[in-house]
Amino acid sequence: MQIGVNSTVPAQNLLVFQTKRASFKCRKSPLNSLSTESTRKHLSNLEKLLQKTNQTDSDRVNKPLTNGSISIKRKGLIEGLKLWDIKPEMKAAEEMSPSHLNRLQRLLSKTMEYSPRNNLGSRWREYHGCNDWSGLLDPLDENLRREVVRYGEFVQAAYHGFHSNPAMPVDEAPLPRHVALPDRSYKVTKSLYATSSVGLPKWVDDMAPNLGWMTQRSSWIGFVAVCDDRREIQRMGRRDIVIALRGTATCLEWTENFRAQLVPIPGSDDSNQRVECGFLSLHETRGAHVPSLAESVVQEVQRLIEMYKGETLSITITGHSLGAALSLLVADEISSCAPHVPPVAVFSFGGPRVGNKSFVQRLNQKNVKVLRIVNNQDLITRVPGVFIGDNNSWAYTHVGTELKVDTKMSPYLKPDADVACCHDLEAYLHLVDGFLSSNCPFRSNAKRSLVKLVNEQRSNVKQLYTHKALSLNLDRDRLNVPIPADDSTLAPLLVGGLAGAITAPALDFWGFTVAWLTLEAAIQLD
Repeated sequence: MQIGVNSTVPAQNLLVFQTKRASFKCRKSPLNSLSTESTRKHLSNLEKLLQKTNQTDSDRVNKPLTNGSISIKRKGLIEGLKLWDIKPEMKAAEEMSPSHLNRLQRLLSKTMEYSPRNNLGSRWREYHGCNDWSGLLDPLDENLRREVVRYGEFVQAAYHGFHSNPAMPVDEAPLPRHVALPDRSYKVTKSLYATSSVGLPKWVDDMAPNLGWMTQRSSWIGFVAVCDDRREIQRMGRRDIVIALRGTATCLEWTENFRAQLVPIPGSDDSNQRVECGFLSLHETRGAHVPSLAESVVQEVQRLIEMYKGETLSITITGHSLGAALSLLVADEISSCAPHVPPVAVFSFGGPRVGNKSFVQRLNQKNVKVLRIVNNQDLITRVPGVFIGDNNSWAYTHVGTELKVDTKMSPYLKPDADVACCHDLEAYLHLVDGFLSSNCPFRSNAKRSLVKLVNEQRSNVKQLYTHKALSLNLDRDRLNVPIPADDSTLAPLLVGGLAGAITAPALDFWGFTVAWLTLEAAIQLD
């Protein structure tokens, strides 16, 4: 029988009926979303279950059905159908949820988002390490996390300042260098240079004239900056002086890293206080047109202390890899450079061991506070090792308080990330930004952008996120480090640096080989 719409439906209800009629379409069965094999399996289960039910029904005709038997029968029907298998398994369902994808899109956006800067006020000494950061590390205090990440970004500025212009003039003193600071409330007051005590033969430069900066003895290694913004000074509770040092970037710096014998500290009253020979060389050696790193730092710190006499000051030294090692030597140097030196703290990322137990005691006596940020998978933090001998003056040991992070805790990085990734500075800052405590997963409200991490560690980022980054059409080139035109062929090797933020694993072995051969065969000692 047909129903005439005009004859059976009142005019005022015609629109309602047409709307409902449009919903009377056949909806697709959930079984249709499964594969043919899966559908046959469930239909077979249903057929077997019905056959079994028919066989037992004749035995139960004369028996009254109780509520218990009905519930058991229903339970058997559900178990027999295995309806929980009908819904197909969704891999990474949580990671692909709309809320997660929206958050991922924010983290991969071009607009950087930072954790809020709270007022440190009267607690600034605590965050600067007066109590060795007791009670602030596990779980990690929100304010301390932001401060650690901020100091790490100063080191990144030191890397970029070097790679943007790695060459040094041969016959004259270098010109002032522009540094793009991540924090506009600071201004750079001094460029710092490190000089190797070893050199390469002239034939090396003759064979590779475009790579002269790789063999130069003096190189720009960092800067001194001071907070110059009244509002930021008020927020931090003091005027902060920052000394930022990059990691290894030249062949001769690599060579110094391999000079791992312990030597006495010059001018020390205790001959048992020893540090690594190569680190001390880069710290103490003067260049042809630049003073030593030690001289430059002491002169600038003394000048700033005198300039801001009467104000509350702090000195924060931060570095990564080689820069982390030199940070300890710099802290030792400036902690006694004036009658009333402000509190000195070191924030080091991926730093190697620098000296022996007596050197650690020396820093403790000078009240130098050290916070070492260490990735559990970073091999650089485990070298140099312990040398043969019963005397502790020949055994390396770490300095200060440790904040340990772990690559495997990040939901974005592969758990088997390579050595370069585990030592990379951006990976360190990513892990610190997501760290809650040693027994908690990566924090869900992490603020740090993933753009630079994807750009520098693409092969170590999980494919889910690299594919998502491509789908968002990220302009990753905007974060690449500028490379001089003459050295453009080395661009993949230069972005980041190795024993100080090198992102290309190839430079690991290349730098190691060159440095080792140089040390063995072609070094000319002064």
